[in-house]
Amino acid sequence: MAEFTLPKNSQLIAGKTYKAPAGTVNNRRFEVYRWDPDSGENPRIDSYELDMDSCGPMVLDAILKIKNDIDSTLTFRRSCREGVCGSCAMMVNGKNTLACTKAIDSYSGTIKIFPLPHMQVVKDLVADMTHFYAQYASIQPWIATQTPAPADRERLQSKEDREKLDGLYECVLCACCSTSCPSYWWNSERYLGPAVLLQAYRWLVDSRDENTGARLDELEDPFKLYRCHTIMNCTDTCPKGLNPAKAIAETKKLLVQRKLG
Repeated sequence: MAEFTLPKNSQLIAGKTYKAPAGTVNNRRFEVYRWDPDSGENPRIDSYELDMDSCGPMVLDAILKIKNDIDSTLTFRRSCREGVCGSCAMMVNGKNTLACTKAIDSYSGTIKIFPLPHMQVVKDLVADMTHFYAQYASIQPWIATQTPAPADRERLQSKEDREKLDGLYECVLCACCSTSCPSYWWNSERYLGPAVLLQAYRWLVDSRDENTGARLDELEDPFKLYRCHTIMNCTDTCPKGLNPAKAIAETKKLLVQRKLG
């Protein structure tokens, strides 16, 4: 049987432990992945005991409390705190989510916080999103038209056509779905992944777009689209409750319908 081991410089080691202040009773333990590329040291897991009576209700509140009150070197992304920017995507207790919309009370016991899996880590909880954003740009996520724009109004669509975009436009590009997908782990250089494919379908079904044929041509590729094996991790983990797997299936259906005429 084959045996695989991590390189020595990527093996996790035990880190520091920060105890809760004396006299506090409502405490929770958080274990946080830490790695500083400039230190030359292995990644480690630091443990923090927080007084919940002086902490907000969300996982992001706990992370902010750690940074503000205990360890200012902790690095992470955050912005809106309302689940609409996607910045604070990370893996909490083994599942990708948005830290700002996940309640601490939805977990029992120790809460373990890691960066998004299977991506290069910039520092601590910050994953390198460069390749992910390049893939998003590759689908040309804007309305492409062949006809001149109306002179006296915007390009309009019916309520029925507008409803086709529901469940698609809400994607915040947090990459929770893509980084939970084994097919994306194995083929991320060529497979676009659930998030980008959901966005691609969003433009395919937009009645105002006039570039459907070219968009389908770009997606008709053994790797870009067809590495999806309907594992459904993407739909299970999406913090916005979207269904990337369905969007991928619908895109495949459009390609079959085009072939059949």
